[in-house]
Formats: sequence, structure tokens, C-alpha cells
Amino acid sequence: MKLDVIKLDGGKGGSVDLPDDIFGIEEIRGDILQRVVTWQLAKRRSGNHKVQTRNENSRTGKKMYKQKGTGGARHGSRRAPQFVGGSRAFGPVVRDHGFDLPKKFRALALKHALSSKAKAGTLVVVDSIAIDSPKTAALRETFTKSGWKSALVIGGAEVDNNFKLAARNIPLVDVLPSAGLNVYDILRRDTLVLTRDAVDAIQARFAPKTEAA
Repeated sequence: MKLDVIKLDGGKGGSVDLPDDIFGIEEIRGDILQRVVTWQLAKRRSGNHKVQTRNENSRTGKKMYKQKGTGGARHGSRRAPQFVGGSRAFGPVVRDHGFDLPKKFRALALKHALSSKAKAGTLVVVDSIAIDSPKTAALRETFTKSGWKSALVIGGAEVDNNFKLAARNIPLVDVLPSAGLNVYDILRRDTLVLTRDAVDAIQARFAPKTEAA
């Protein structure tokens, strides 16, 4: 797949060849994307919700009243869930919500996410995102001219600091280095903007691993 490369100022920057096995998948599997998005969101949950259990409640454990003869139900502790100030039964505890997914499955989902953007025509390759000064207004005007209202911008190994500072106050715009490329962030933005360095990093990421002699 050949795609035209543009510059931030709107000029032409040549073209780039994108491998079909990464950007040219025809049948986009929504179930694969959904599983990986669920995995990502589950991993980032803090899991620190907590309620007091019976052994943590500071209320007295003394028997409320005698077992028989009161005409009421039999109770043994004010810590029971049915009483005001008592502990909650089977409440949430601190835990990890994450689960495992095979690396090959996650890699496949990333290929499907990239291919979905290419298939929809919302994949853009820019020559570079380096700018002279961190001016948000100027960068916002550039994005408006390009029609990028909701965009994920992927730089090289390191993102240009001026670009990162200028873009951080623009709504619906995310900027990540190539190592931070992930399925969830690709799908949550309308346009995916890759630099040449990002394209090279993606190809290297999916290149066959050669065994050491």
C-alpha cells in the first residue's frame, strides 16, 4: 500500500510504502479489537474500592440482648449488615482487575486497528512533527486546516518537546511516542497521524524475529 506523505504546513513530502500485512487487512475483526480494549481498560483500573468487613468494624461485638424472651429476632452483634453502622455483606475489596492475553493476540489486534484506519481513509502520514516554538494557537490552526478535530499523533522514539507542549491544551488530541501505540487510543480518535519515524518503528515492531546463531 502506497500512501502520500504530507508536511504540517500542508505541503507534499513524498510517499511511503505501508506493508499490507499490517495496514492492509481487509476483514477487520471487531471481536478481536473489543477483547483487547477490554483488556486495556481492565488493566488500568485501580481496584482500590473497599468497604469495612465484620472484623474491621469498630462497633462492639457484645451480644445486643438475651437470646430468648424478648419477643424479637435473635441477634448476636451490632456489626451485622442489617443494622445501621454495621458492615456490608460481600462488599468490594482491593483486587487486581487485570487478566492475561497472549502477545500474538494483542499484536494481531494492533494490526487490525491500524488497518481499520487505513481502510476508512483516516490514516495520515506526516514527514515530521517538529516545530520551532510551543505555540498552541498556531498548532490548533494547523490542525483545523488539516481537518483533524479528533486525532492521535504518533511520533518517533521521542516526541518533539515543542509539539508536545503545544498540543497538550488542544481538546481531543493525543500525542504519544511510537512505543506507546495501542489499540484503545487508536480507536478512540477519528484520525491517526503517523510520522515517518513512527511508520519505521511499527514495521520494526512487527518484523520477524531472527534467532541468534
